[in-house]
Amino acid sequence: MASASATLLKSSPVVDKCEWIKGQSLRQASAAFVRCHLTSPSALTVRASSYADELVKTAKTIASPGRGILAMDESNATCGKRLASIGLENTEANRQAYRTLLVSAPGLGEYISGAILFEETLYQSTTDGKKMVDVLIEQNIVPGIKVDKGLVPLPGSNNESWCQGLDGLSSRTAAYYQQGARFAKWRTVVSIPNGPSALAVKEAAWGLARYAAVSQDSGLVPIVEPEILLDGDHGIDRTFEVAQKVWAEVFFYLAENNVMFEGILLKPSMVTPGAESKDKATPQQVADYTLKLLHRRIPPAVPGIMFLSGGQSEVEATLNLNAMNQSPNPWHVSFSYARALQNTCLKTWGGRPEHVKAAQDTLLVRAKANSLAQLGKYTGEGESEEAKKGMFVKGYVY
Repeated sequence: MASASATLLKSSPVVDKCEWIKGQSLRQASAAFVRCHLTSPSALTVRASSYADELVKTAKTIASPGRGILAMDESNATCGKRLASIGLENTEANRQAYRTLLVSAPGLGEYISGAILFEETLYQSTTDGKKMVDVLIEQNIVPGIKVDKGLVPLPGSNNESWCQGLDGLSSRTAAYYQQGARFAKWRTVVSIPNGPSALAVKEAAWGLARYAAVSQDSGLVPIVEPEILLDGDHGIDRTFEVAQKVWAEVFFYLAENNVMFEGILLKPSMVTPGAESKDKATPQQVADYTLKLLHRRIPPAVPGIMFLSGGQSEVEATLNLNAMNQSPNPWHVSFSYARALQNTCLKTWGGRPEHVKAAQDTLLVRAKANSLAQLGKYTGEGESEEAKKGMFVKGYVY
C-alpha cells in the first residue's frame, strides 16, 4: 500500500522583536494549504501558515512567568459606564486620558505581558502625543485587539446570544497586524440559567474556531474566550458540568478548523458557584474544580490559560488564581483581568490630573498582586476594603 506523502512549506523566519517594536510595516500574510492524497478517497489537509513560528513566539511571550494580561478593551459605551461611575462624561478626551493613565504606568511591563485594546485605542495617541501601541511596546507589553462585534440574540434559542463579527474579519485582522497588534480577542458567552441550549453552545464554539483560524492567518494569536457567566443560583458542580461540555465543543471545532494549538491562548471562566448561590466556594475549592476541568479538556500544547475575573472582587480573583498555582501545571496559568485590575485604580483617579500617580500606583499594586499569584506567592496581606468588594452585575453587558 502506498504511503501518504505531503510537502510542507517552511515557515517564514521569526520576526525579531525589534522589527515590530518599531511599528514598521511588516510582510503580508500568506498561507499554503497542502493536500495529501491517501489511498482512500478522503484527504488530509495540512495548513502551513507563514506566521506559524511568530504565533508560537508571541504566545510564549504573553505566557511568560509572573505576567498576565491587562484587559482594557471595553467598548466606548462600556467605557462610558466606567467614566460615569466617577462623574465623567463619555468623551474621546476622557477615554484617552484614562487609557493614557493605564498604559503609561511606570514599570507596568514587569507584571503585564499583553494589553487588549479597543479599536479606538489601537489607533489612538496618548495625551502626550505618543502612539498608545508604541508606549506599550516600550514597556515590553504586547498590544492586542478586541475583534468581535458584540453579542446579539440567537434566534431559536432559550433567550441566549451569539457573537457577531466574522464578516470582514480577515481584512480587519490584517489591518490590525499592520497597526502593531499581535494578538486578538473574541468574547462569546454561555448562560447557565438559560440552559445552555445545545444550539448556543455549538454556535459559541464554531464562532470562536472560525475567528481563531482567521486570526492566525493574519499573524494574530487568538484568545479563545467562551465566558460562562456568573449569573444564577446554581452550585459549583453544575458550573463544572456545563464547562466540560463547552470546552469539549470548543476544542472539537478548533481542530476542525485546523487551528494551531501552540499559537492560541485561552481565556476561560474559573469554575465557581453562580453569583446568587447560597453556597460559596473557597479558593482551594475553585482551584480544585478548575484544574480538574483544565486537565480533562485542555491539551498541554496550549501555552497559556489567562483567566477572566467575571465580576469577582479584585482580591477574590487573585486568591483563586494563587490557589491554582500552588503546584506545577502543564500550561502557564495566569490572568486577563479588566475590572479586577482597574476598579480601585479608576476610583482613585476620579478624573483628576493630580490623582494620576496615585491611580497608577494602585494599578501597579493590583498587577503585582496577580503577578505573585501567577507564581503562587500571593498572601493577601494588606489589601484594602475596596479591593475586597464584589463586582458582579446581574445581566452585565460588556
